[in-house]
Amino acid sequence: MPQLTKQPASSKTGQFMALVRRLGLENISLVLAITVLALAIGSQNSAFFRPSNIAAIGSYIVIMGLLAVVETVVIIMGGIDISVGSVAGLASVLTGMVYAAAWGNWWLSMLVPLLAGVACGLFNGIVVVFGRITPLIATLATLSGFKGLAQLVSNGRAQGYTGADPVYIFLARGKILFIPTLVWVLIIVAAAIHIMLRYTRLGRDIYAVGGNDTAARLSGVNINRRILFVFVLAGVVSAIAGILITARTGSGQPVSGSQGMEMLAVTGGALGGAALRGGKGSVISTIFAVILLGVLLNGMTLLGVNPFWQNVAQGALLIAAVVIQQLSSGERRVGLPK
Repeated sequence: MPQLTKQPASSKTGQFMALVRRLGLENISLVLAITVLALAIGSQNSAFFRPSNIAAIGSYIVIMGLLAVVETVVIIMGGIDISVGSVAGLASVLTGMVYAAAWGNWWLSMLVPLLAGVACGLFNGIVVVFGRITPLIATLATLSGFKGLAQLVSNGRAQGYTGADPVYIFLARGKILFIPTLVWVLIIVAAAIHIMLRYTRLGRDIYAVGGNDTAARLSGVNINRRILFVFVLAGVVSAIAGILITARTGSGQPVSGSQGMEMLAVTGGALGGAALRGGKGSVISTIFAVILLGVLLNGMTLLGVNPFWQNVAQGALLIAAVVIQQLSSGERRVGLPK
């Protein structure tokens, strides 16, 4: 009879550590945090685990997830785009207005805001590249500018009505394989960006620019072109988020549905481990971070927490994420000796 040999403890430990490295410490930490938070909320309110509430969380995080995923790309490049919420609002308004003006032409009502997203992203990129302005300041200006433009073209009111169109109804309330269509949009966009970052030269160039732009330039990377591409991508994905806002609400919203989303987008990216100094980040980790934010905000609503505390929680999470990054990087903190 063959003898069974015990696997050495060191071998098991090595296999476990290899699994941890493969999955990523950030991902494991986020999954654990989501699990603990969900159990804590569910123990206080059993309605949290109802299928309808789980579906509501999924639909809620779609807009935030789209913006956070593309914000992660900008952060990896070493920049930041805080105009994504305003672009989404402008795209939402244009979707409703074009739909009404084109007598219910759904594809034209989606094409125009997508082109507007390209234009907004290209404008951001041109200001950064040729105006030699830091992305934070450039997009701080366009955050206000694009928001004002959305309010000007709409007179500050909701525009159009898409609630009776079958395509928009399917986007807002349809399901494919029991998963809401909105969630499928996020899955497809996130998967495409993940593949681009991980398995293409373009993605490697974006990491290189964020990690060390001088070395990237010396290795032949056209940095200006990559910056323009990333900001255009941010504009397009923000426009997709705006179209989905219109699908969910049934009309174009200049502010409602997109206001404050830039904060959530940056928080999602940072919480997912995207280094604000650039060169590091993962779409998968960002998705887990967005789920964590969605569970937290939904739980606070179910538990009757004052809505103003949600803003406090978002700010606290962003500070915590950046502090953890700073401590783990080993860089000198401001005000402390070397």
